[in-house]
Amino acid sequence: MVLEGNPEVGSPRTSDLQHLENQGSCVLSSPGEDAQPGEEPIKYGELIVLGYNGCLASGDKGRRRSRLALSRRPHANGVKPDVMHHISTPLVSKALSNRGQHSISYTLSRSHSVIVEYTHDSDTDMFQIGRSTENMIDFVVTDTSPGGGAAEGPSAQSTISRYACRILCDRRPPYTSRIYAAGFDASSNIFLGERAAKWRTPDGLMDGLTTNGVLVMHPAGGFSEDSAPGVWREISVCGNVYTLRDSRSAQQRGKLVVNESNVLQDGSLIDLCGATLLWRTPAGLLRAPTLKQLEAQRQEANAARPQCPVGLSTLAFPSPARGRTAPDKQQPWVYVRCGHVHGYHGWGCRRERGPQQRECPLCRLVGPYVPLWLGQEAGLCLDPGPPSHAFAPCGHVCSEKTARYWAQTPLPHGTHAFHAACPFCGAWLTGEHGCVRLIFQGPLD
Repeated sequence: MVLEGNPEVGSPRTSDLQHLENQGSCVLSSPGEDAQPGEEPIKYGELIVLGYNGCLASGDKGRRRSRLALSRRPHANGVKPDVMHHISTPLVSKALSNRGQHSISYTLSRSHSVIVEYTHDSDTDMFQIGRSTENMIDFVVTDTSPGGGAAEGPSAQSTISRYACRILCDRRPPYTSRIYAAGFDASSNIFLGERAAKWRTPDGLMDGLTTNGVLVMHPAGGFSEDSAPGVWREISVCGNVYTLRDSRSAQQRGKLVVNESNVLQDGSLIDLCGATLLWRTPAGLLRAPTLKQLEAQRQEANAARPQCPVGLSTLAFPSPARGRTAPDKQQPWVYVRCGHVHGYHGWGCRRERGPQQRECPLCRLVGPYVPLWLGQEAGLCLDPGPPSHAFAPCGHVCSEKTARYWAQTPLPHGTHAFHAACPFCGAWLTGEHGCVRLIFQGPLD
């Protein structure tokens, strides 16, 4: 495709091209081998949307689901920067008319745009994430409301971009995966309008941010029993790392963080301003508990025959096959301030403190009284420990280390705020610690 423009800046220098290409690929440690017929494809990792506890309320269907595995494609579809053009805006439509040519357009003014053409990269696979249901989006993500489930109704305006971000995965070991803000649309283009945050880099190239931004947090110490939350950063269109803007859509970018990268790690969180995704590597998933282990823990907890200390009825966690419907008669309930587990009862209401406030008959602490539900999304768990703690105030149950990690992890909300939330339902956590140790009473016999 021939474009009119300034011949002195029509193409970047060789060093500039090398700089651009290095952002989309890395030195490959081995040639790798394609999967043989009948073999499972190589998995790069999995994306898990926080707040759905293993399945969307309407069921996982096609590209709209709570969890998606990214695997090596039969043929590479990655792209990498190639040529940069400075052109007058009337020529933009002509320049971007080729649907087979990926490009990013930076509108600097009404009479000046910069277009960076991208070329095919046989070393990477590209996966795109966003709200759009068009075919170029591999993972369709909708807004998650606090308390679990998708934000519904025609009045619920989404803050997630139709083409939110893209992930490029190396097709050869070590299968490094990198995240970039913005995805290519049906015309294979990314447009950064005149009001979008954009700038010229010191080496003469272009970069920018999307309207509401793509934030990433890499946990300290990996995603394991020793994990601690990291620092939230913003990822640019070219994959550079910046400190957060003053507000989510501010035009002034943060500061460049030169010692951090856009490489996804096990446990990295990706926030799309309306939904937060967790990245798990194949190695990390091997350490995570399996659904079979979670079911064994449920059966072991029920085999201990915990009892209500007042009604003396035997309690039991329901099977996940029932789904989260109305609690059944044996459902354990908890006073989330103290952790005492009971069967359901109707006494102890303290309406002067709120309709959901109850007084624990054992310790007299007043607080929410809720049914207990086991966390069923194994990929959100740091370890296969016993289900000993519950998030407050939703009552989702998991291991101690999993509960304490998520209780101290602030998740972005809106344009300024951060809140710790239950990873299984998205409910904002309350209380001093955000979770409570469960106190069961064993059988009297």
